[in-house]
Amino acid sequence: MHDNLVLFIFPLFVILFIIIAAYGAIQERRRRVEISAWAKLRGLQFDASHYSALDSNWPLFRCLQEGDNRYAYNIAAGDWSGRLLMAFDYHYETHSTDSKGRRQTHHHHFSAAILESPVALKPLLIRPEGFLDKIGEFFGHDDIDFESADFSKKFFVKAEDRKWAYDVLHTRAMEFLLGRPQYMIQFEPRGVIVWKNARWPVAEIMTAVETVQGLLDGMPEYLVQELKSGGEVNA
Repeated sequence: MHDNLVLFIFPLFVILFIIIAAYGAIQERRRRVEISAWAKLRGLQFDASHYSALDSNWPLFRCLQEGDNRYAYNIAAGDWSGRLLMAFDYHYETHSTDSKGRRQTHHHHFSAAILESPVALKPLLIRPEGFLDKIGEFFGHDDIDFESADFSKKFFVKAEDRKWAYDVLHTRAMEFLLGRPQYMIQFEPRGVIVWKNARWPVAEIMTAVETVQGLLDGMPEYLVQELKSGGEVNA
């Protein structure tokens, strides 16, 4: 009886595994087609293959340094209103050991976009504020607060140069971000990356890129001129 049950159930598991694998392959192919079409419509080049040098090309972007076996794929790249854009899906692996000492590999995927900057920027991190951040505030590990209580409540902001953060996140920039979906955004000298800890629906690629574009385009002229000259920013 037991053996007959095993003989009955095992093929069902095999069939279910095949169905799930086939469904996943179909969804991946559909995503590649949709991103390719999106890229073509906007004059960008599309490449579905794995690109493993992104973490070394952009070593300061922390989200690209997690785990191992890192690579970008489904890449849409090219000119975006005068700036170089790379939008992509990203993969990395982490590992754990179960109670029996067996090593397990965990695959992580998320979406991101990088806009390069023609002027050297300064480090700045903007991300949604979470529960652990509020605990950190209690112990004195505070982020940068702004005049907008709503903005300070919703966003965690960190920068070595606080004045730089205030210059970038002026009143209009804060209002702009409050009206957009929340992303994690990191400024480094050569550009800005925007990402989430999940893959975006294809329609959201534009929203994420336009969020970074709006921040860069909204930087005050005095700030841009100071960055071009390489001097200190003085409002």
